Amino acid sequence: MAARPHPMDGDVSPATDGENLPIKSSPHRHKVGIPPKQNMFQDFMYTFKETFFHDDPLRHFKDQPKSKQFMLGLQSVFPVFDWGRSYNLKKFRGDLIAGLTIASLCIPQDIGYAKLANLDPKYGLYSSFVPPLVYACMGSSRDIAIGPVAVVSLLLGTLLRAEIDPNTNPDEYLRLAFTATFFAGVTEAALGFFRLGFLIDFLSHAAVVGFMGGAAITIALQQLKGFLGIKVFTKKTDIIAVLDSVFSSARHGWNWQTILIGASFLTFLLTSKLIGKRNKKLFWIPAVAPLISVIISTFFVYITRADKQGVQIVKHLDKGINPSSFDQIYFSGDNLTKGIRIGVVAGMVALTEAVAIGRTFAAMKDYQIDGNKEMVALGVMNVVGSMSSCYVATGSFSRSAVNFMAGCQTAVSNIIMSIVVLLTLLFLTPLFKYTPNAILAAIIINAVVPLIDIQAAVLIFKVDKLDFVACMGAFFGVVFVSVEIGLLIAVSISFAKILLQVTRPRTAVLGNIPRTSVYRNIQQYPEATMVPGVLTIRVDSAIYFSNSNYVRERIQRWLLEEEEKVKAASLPRIQFLIIEMSPVTDIDTSGIHALEDLYKSLQKRDIQLVLANPGPLVIGKLHLSHFADMLGHDNIFLTVADAVEACCPKLSDEV
Repeated sequence: MAARPHPMDGDVSPATDGENLPIKSSPHRHKVGIPPKQNMFQDFMYTFKETFFHDDPLRHFKDQPKSKQFMLGLQSVFPVFDWGRSYNLKKFRGDLIAGLTIASLCIPQDIGYAKLANLDPKYGLYSSFVPPLVYACMGSSRDIAIGPVAVVSLLLGTLLRAEIDPNTNPDEYLRLAFTATFFAGVTEAALGFFRLGFLIDFLSHAAVVGFMGGAAITIALQQLKGFLGIKVFTKKTDIIAVLDSVFSSARHGWNWQTILIGASFLTFLLTSKLIGKRNKKLFWIPAVAPLISVIISTFFVYITRADKQGVQIVKHLDKGINPSSFDQIYFSGDNLTKGIRIGVVAGMVALTEAVAIGRTFAAMKDYQIDGNKEMVALGVMNVVGSMSSCYVATGSFSRSAVNFMAGCQTAVSNIIMSIVVLLTLLFLTPLFKYTPNAILAAIIINAVVPLIDIQAAVLIFKVDKLDFVACMGAFFGVVFVSVEIGLLIAVSISFAKILLQVTRPRTAVLGNIPRTSVYRNIQQYPEATMVPGVLTIRVDSAIYFSNSNYVRERIQRWLLEEEEKVKAASLPRIQFLIIEMSPVTDIDTSGIHALEDLYKSLQKRDIQLVLANPGPLVIGKLHLSHFADMLGHDNIFLTVADAVEACCPKLSDEV
């Protein structure tokens, strides 16, 4: 029996038919096929389609009448016209329960998140009214719950505060927030419309885990102001400045009544979360716990008048629905540039979070979401939101998880949530007057705890140390410097990893698995034996200008090391260098020049270069560049086994 190849990245060479059979000498070997020539336009169109339209989004429109094409186009932009046709009472019952459940969670969270962005609490509620309605019509995810989120709120607040002080210039600060939200939406919609969604994939999972964990700790530290009742607090977000501010005010700045309220309800919230985690059927307990906490704490402060004893409260919360804010958006001047810069950053982070959440729950329910359509929906949602007094909204993981567990069927659950928020804005906002800031701090701390994913960090450390460096770099950047620096570190390390993998691809020496014609990495398969006089090397990457010199030098170093071993063991000298090119998906002119230089160098040392199984793009370019003629067509084989079989008789004749 042939050895079964182990499915480990970089250590599997694609097998060809018959490759796992015992070696048999055959006078008729298959030649490497040369693909038919394509003109430049065909080649460009193929590359363009695979880059931007790999999912063939127009396939449903083919051979359809005009009326059908119009309806399909309408459903593509507004998926509500698609799933709405099969909507029924059973689905509405699930959406109603889910919508009411996430509404009870979002209302207290929104008030707290608005404070993270240094905005009045009402803007948090505004942002859970209009954006979810827009998303329900245009979004393709059935489970995502839309609204303000902690990380984006903190990021937006930090970036805005760096430009305008919200205490001295509240009106300008608010206008800049709307401007940033507008351009966050424009960025998201543009990425989706031009099908550039793959750009958000450049932020690696490890970097996101580190960034989110650092942001969670930063957010929790920021809540110590409300949790401890501190009146004078630092404007910085790094852990050293925050802790210094906390302990320097310990003697006279802390309020014991505030601490008692905050600690009591934080314990209640964490306990309810633990109950819901242990028993999935009781998911509704942690979902309604924040609203229950707000109601009880507000009533307690009102009847005891604890606000007279130094307990800080929300105070006045405006009644009424979102006013128009279109005339407050900056479309000229210095603040326009600031708004664009802040909006692009906030939009990208919001987009990354929302698409990740949407894909997670779509996979759990086994349906597909179109990432580019999602981006357009999120973008339009924020553009409309910026014109109706909202700040950046996106998908919330905690609310989406509750939405999922509550049995949501469609995006109607977002509409239900919006209606509840609307009723709150119209009739219930005065009731939040005596809500203590400590309870909002406790709710936010409780909400961000799951963002610190220690298990994911441990797994990243075990699997990939370089990924762990990216994770920790983003984490410490956020915690010890600032949110924007942490984000910059996350992006920089992600790009650095990509560059490292592109410029330093893996190579491996291959040996023959006994009693088969299979050649595999000798480090992975110690039983694999090398053929005397032949060195077989596999290159595990496309060969481009960025890595061509490295690949050539690494192959030469493998050869030098093997020659030293052969000489020390008094074995036949290396006469053939076989390069297994199955993983080499493409090659450019720099790569071809590197092969030419390698070929000339080997010729001087009386070593024959042999290629095995080059792919269609590679062999086509080797022929067009005439390197195949230089090398000799007899030195290009379909498999490593064919190449070795052709080389061995020559060796035996000479020995």
